[in-house]
Amino acid sequence: MAQTGSATPETRRGQRRQATLREITSTARQLLLRDGIVGVTVRAIAREMGMTPPALYRYFDSHEDVVSALTADLYDELVAVMEQARDAQPADDVAARLFAVTLAFRQWALDHRPEFGLVFANPITSMTAQLPDACELAGQRFGLVFGALFNELWQSRPFDVPDLADLDPHLVEQIEAFDDEVRGGLPVGATYLFLRCWVSLYGTVTMEVFNHLHWALEDSEPMFETVMADNARILGLADDHRRLYG
Repeated sequence: MAQTGSATPETRRGQRRQATLREITSTARQLLLRDGIVGVTVRAIAREMGMTPPALYRYFDSHEDVVSALTADLYDELVAVMEQARDAQPADDVAARLFAVTLAFRQWALDHRPEFGLVFANPITSMTAQLPDACELAGQRFGLVFGALFNELWQSRPFDVPDLADLDPHLVEQIEAFDDEVRGGLPVGATYLFLRCWVSLYGTVTMEVFNHLHWALEDSEPMFETVMADNARILGLADDHRRLYG
């Protein structure tokens, strides 16, 4: 009985602490949406929560740690959306699953522009991303959603890859320097195409999110669809793209 009695308060304290941690990151997100990243300060979060800044530091050691925790939460939210889209497709249709994840990534980005900016385009996250913390691990989980599908595609439906002699030697050298675990066992040519497709996808979505195509395109969706079709062709999925999207 004594052990049960002593464990319960500790469990309750832990639950209260976790609830407060969630409230802090939720408040930080509200400030991000309202005031931008410059408004996400320890003082502002504490004020919104009715706390003092020193009290908030009992939960996070620094402002960077708060931003890192929020970034990790956003990564995990995006991962859940992408995985849901992936799993809504037939398990044996890797093309449909890869396309679904791609579309889910873009839609989340367009629906959550300030959050996308924090996760993918804010310099403060570069400080925290160097640490083996929740933020970095969440980023790896995000990358693995695409990476696992790409590897599955390569294993089940190998596509044509360029002759390495036709690529810039320094580019090949850098890809070869990837840890094999990071490459997921993909050969250099396949890794090159993975990076090429990611650069075009990420670049297009980022330009859409920040309205950097607005000077030329009132509606950028057709450009995104063109990029998606180009990537499908590169990966030998042109027929699948036509099958699914006409």
